[in-house]
Amino acid sequence: MKYVLVTGGVVSGLGKGVTASSIGLLLQACGLRVTSIKIDPYLNTDAGTMSPFEHGEVFVLDDGGEVDLDLGNYERFLDLTLTRDNNITTGKIYQSVIDKERKGDYLGKTVQVVPHITDAIQEWIERVAMVPVDGKEGPADVCVIELGGTIGDIESMPFIEALGQFSYRVGPGNFCLVHVSLVPVLNVVGEQKTKPTQHSVRVLRGQGLTPNILACRSTKPLEENVKAKLAQFCHVPAENIVTLYDVPNIWHIPLLLRDQKAHEAILKELNLQSIAREPNLKEWTTRTEISSTLHDSVRIAMVGKYTGLSDAYLSVLKALLHASVACHRKLVVDWVAAGDLEDVTAKETPQVHKAAWDLLKGADGVLVPGGFGDRGVQGKILAAKYARENKVPFLGICLGMQIAVIEFARSVLGMIDANSTEFDPETTSPCVIFMPEGSKTHMGGTMRLGSRRTYFKITDCKSAKLYGDVAFVDERHRHRYEVNPDMISQFESAGLSFVGRDETGRRMEIIELPAHPYFVGVQFHPEFKSRPGKPSALFLGLITACRRSDTSLPNKGRLKKPVANGTSNGHFTVKSRENGHPFKSSNGSLNGVYSNGNGVHS
Repeated sequence: MKYVLVTGGVVSGLGKGVTASSIGLLLQACGLRVTSIKIDPYLNTDAGTMSPFEHGEVFVLDDGGEVDLDLGNYERFLDLTLTRDNNITTGKIYQSVIDKERKGDYLGKTVQVVPHITDAIQEWIERVAMVPVDGKEGPADVCVIELGGTIGDIESMPFIEALGQFSYRVGPGNFCLVHVSLVPVLNVVGEQKTKPTQHSVRVLRGQGLTPNILACRSTKPLEENVKAKLAQFCHVPAENIVTLYDVPNIWHIPLLLRDQKAHEAILKELNLQSIAREPNLKEWTTRTEISSTLHDSVRIAMVGKYTGLSDAYLSVLKALLHASVACHRKLVVDWVAAGDLEDVTAKETPQVHKAAWDLLKGADGVLVPGGFGDRGVQGKILAAKYARENKVPFLGICLGMQIAVIEFARSVLGMIDANSTEFDPETTSPCVIFMPEGSKTHMGGTMRLGSRRTYFKITDCKSAKLYGDVAFVDERHRHRYEVNPDMISQFESAGLSFVGRDETGRRMEIIELPAHPYFVGVQFHPEFKSRPGKPSALFLGLITACRRSDTSLPNKGRLKKPVANGTSNGHFTVKSRENGHPFKSSNGSLNGVYSNGNGVHS
């Protein structure tokens, strides 16, 4: 097994996750099998209980693991199916060591950070690296490891010590360290400054790790004299110094690495030159070029509560991108803060209320993503009502489906106080109820999580056709509440169709309004399994329904000639911080979506 370690220095948010994903893709293009591990030094056992404002969205894996959003990047770039063990946290490591101590596995020894914690880290890495995640038998050729945080952080120290020992154990030719650092340009002098990277490398070397390759983030390509200076002071060959300069979207990063022959440097360090081929990124390159030629736009109103932080809905954005590119449309996302649609906002700040409604009414389609808590719920209900009554294409995900059911109960069935028991435990019309197997005392890992099977009870429906007329689909879940099965007959008699259910028939998974052009709600999260070359069927349906020139659904979920693999398009500008996605072009674009509205500017 060969290992590539990606670390970051100077500041956080340089894009280690995108860099690690791009390195993995480049090695795959060279004919190698790749697996990935993300190390998060925080004490949380997993990302499940953290607010999106802390680390962006919580990405859910097939096995129910609630993990860092970077694992979503790995799955999308590399088309892998990772497990919860591919995300290592300080909490997991300490918990495993303490459990062993309680069982007496250490035979009375004093349990210490070194060697017990560091040994546990190394054992975890070696064990997980051997597990195939690409659907093939046997272990991968290369494991790409991303160490979260910034070199010098106190919380990272045990991992750095463990990785220093690990690099010595596996030996030369089996370990390659790629250090992502910042080379800023001061506006006053306009000169690329190497001192931050020099200091970062010095700290890294002082902690027992020596970088083989430097990946330098900057606004423009590094000048030759700057490379020479870095090579001299960081003890890294000039040919092993690559620039990750600002580009229109992150899909350019693998091409940047290839053009600067980063793969040759990595293959040389890992002694893989004899078995690797020249990287074949023809399809990826073609798609990147195609993305810049898209002109016909599709506007999607994203109605949520975390509209000031796009990372909170990162997988939803990516799924929209995959579908829009497949439909040859330039995606424009209008961020609508759900609370701004509510009547209370109209009284307090009428101009904000009007602006939110203008965005909603100007969109071609409406998407209400998942979420927790009652803030903004009334606004989401109003958005669903607008889409239903005005025949605007609508997709509700998780909570988005639940609020669509609540809105239907209030507006069509006349249940004025219809609600979810999450928001009103005393409601007399509980349309959405707490799942019996859930826990109200322990929050972490107690939801209905991971891949679950949904059976189509009605085969002649939009969703079934989009999925290719299959009998069932497996999608990922993350929820505590569900539609009340005792009220289904009332909804269906009024025209709301529950076309997808679980194996018992009691758990509602997919709703549709047959008379509506596209009004679909799902309890699961289809965005988590969307891939650039395999867009989510339901997102394809939404984008296709929004196309003004052709509102017909794709034939059995397949377009005549979809783009073969992942390219984003357009430009995406945000006011808020971007965790792990900082490859911003000089014109302010990022990640390939044109966006405007609350929390985002164009």
